[in-house]
Amino acid sequence: MSRRTPAAPGPCAPPVPARTLTAVSADGARLHVEVHGPEDAPAVVLAHGWTCSTAFWAAQIRDLAAAHRVIAYDQRGHGRSPASPACTTDALADDLEAVLAHTLAPGEKAVIAGHSMGGMTVMAAAGRPGFQEHAAAVLLCSTGSSRLVAESRVVPLRAGRVRTWLTGRVLGSRAPLGPVTPVAKSVLKYATMGAGSAPDRVEACARIVHACPRAVRHAWSTVLATLDLDHGVRRLTVPTAVLCGTSDRLTPPVHARALAAALPHCLGVTELTGVGHMTPVEAPETVTGRIRELVGTYVTGAAPVRIKEGA
Repeated sequence: MSRRTPAAPGPCAPPVPARTLTAVSADGARLHVEVHGPEDAPAVVLAHGWTCSTAFWAAQIRDLAAAHRVIAYDQRGHGRSPASPACTTDALADDLEAVLAHTLAPGEKAVIAGHSMGGMTVMAAAGRPGFQEHAAAVLLCSTGSSRLVAESRVVPLRAGRVRTWLTGRVLGSRAPLGPVTPVAKSVLKYATMGAGSAPDRVEACARIVHACPRAVRHAWSTVLATLDLDHGVRRLTVPTAVLCGTSDRLTPPVHARALAAALPHCLGVTELTGVGHMTPVEAPETVTGRIRELVGTYVTGAAPVRIKEGA
């Protein structure tokens, strides 16, 4: 059964799409897809992360839709896409290919941005014909290709087997998250956001994450715990920009640096000081700016690339 993510208040409220559609994946899974902006504008495709939904990209959609066709979809089991028994990286790749095929004309190019599990979706799909047909450039936000549990800093202990074991239990918990209370927001902020995150942005992220069914949250946590997409990084040959927060506890900057070293055509790493894991919400102007630069350089050819290392 699909769900509607409770709206966040004020400027974090998700925009109303120009139209919605359902993309059907290779195994029959149905995916909720939103299209924003003019139909004849250059395309941007947004893939959200674990426990999130299209609402996570509200700031990017709002800023880009005036001059871009922004396509956002709910990963299977998230937002308004029904849950599926198939929770694998191959399924994520199938889903992205299905969205691209349903929303883009044959041969049409787009910038594809993925956050966290959305970035892993891009890596999983990198060698697929459907992805290669449509991807002009990629933005990877706050993501990694392997060793997610071992490198996580959610549990404040020294790196090692004890921390890895405890982190696996925390991230893979089946416990319900419950209502969005001040305590719940504090916990989510500690785990996923920088210390200076504005209260309305913490509220928006908490509403989105708490709306994810716990069975879905747990099922995908087991996939992330054993993730190994290093081969996918090497197949990601399109121009790719990498962005991360220096205070990210879920996917610390070590992942971004490893991606940059392995990508065949990396445009550099942007590390945002004091920002946590939720970069599109915490630093919306920077993330939106990176997407706009990629479109201008690799889709419309209207602007020189300005992406470089450093915040």
